[in-house]
Amino acid sequence: MKLLYHTFDLHLKHTFTIAHDSRDIQQTLVVQLVEEDLSGLGEATANPYYGITIDNMIAALESVRDIVEKGDYQSAEELWRLAHAALSSNPFAQCALDEAAHDYFAKKNNKKLHQNWGLTLQNIPLTNFTIGIDTVEKMVLKMKELPWPIYKIKLGTADDLRIVQELRKNTEAIFRVDANCAWSAEQTISLAPKLKELGVEFIEQPLPADDLEGMKRVFAESALPVIADESCIVESDVKNCHGLFHGVNIKLTKCGGPTAAKRMISEAKSLGMKTMVGCMTETSVGISSIAHLLPLLDYVDMDGSLLIKNDPAEGVNFDFGKVIFPERNGSGAILKSSLH
Repeated sequence: MKLLYHTFDLHLKHTFTIAHDSRDIQQTLVVQLVEEDLSGLGEATANPYYGITIDNMIAALESVRDIVEKGDYQSAEELWRLAHAALSSNPFAQCALDEAAHDYFAKKNNKKLHQNWGLTLQNIPLTNFTIGIDTVEKMVLKMKELPWPIYKIKLGTADDLRIVQELRKNTEAIFRVDANCAWSAEQTISLAPKLKELGVEFIEQPLPADDLEGMKRVFAESALPVIADESCIVESDVKNCHGLFHGVNIKLTKCGGPTAAKRMISEAKSLGMKTMVGCMTETSVGISSIAHLLPLLDYVDMDGSLLIKNDPAEGVNFDFGKVIFPERNGSGAILKSSLH
């Protein structure tokens, strides 16, 4: 087994702004596991908010190179366990390795990834498309540029209600809103019935993750369901979100990849919570890994590859929110350079 790296600067179609970040270029790391004629791909993006850089992901992965290349494991889950002690402080690096391992072992078993997990693609959710914070006029133009059945609208401004009101005038799509920790409990409870009237399905992470008392109020009084994001990073967070949120949005990069995400999804379901997986602004490598979790999910936000101009990979595609899977085994993702 060989461990390889590929780094890319992803150029965004539009400046992407949320409550605590704005960017035009996204750095990403693609990890490749190669053994003879089999190859598995995984990905994780750099993330200044979480202190994740390309260099520290590579340094973390170098610390487990011997474990990886020795090949003394029979599944992605076993490799996850072997590498976790060294990678626990860098879950983004563990995610990239874990995605690559799941892709590799599914191909080794001559199966698509969801089949390797014992899943079938029935009744899978549509993905939303994210509209980042901008002027209302530009947000409307972004919607018109890509007509879609579900939009996730990034909020956290002084004019959030008007933004949703103006966007509603231009589409009949379902709305989801994500405040990225920018609201107070009072704001959320006040806005929720008005947002519900405007066709909003749920509110994602309205309050800062440490405002537990505020979330108790919101959970009890909000007219709309609330979904955890920044409050649900790692596996132990799922049970802590119970009674504060109606569901959890799990990010593969933050929790350490599909192996951990599947455990989190299972626990959330056991607690009667809705399940969602979100994405970063990533290539078709990471997005294709997410796609195979769809049978386990109520909601999904996997539009990252649609936000970039120079996707270096091919994988799943989209048709008005519906995910279209390629015929290839594994995750279905392939680097374009390997096509020539």
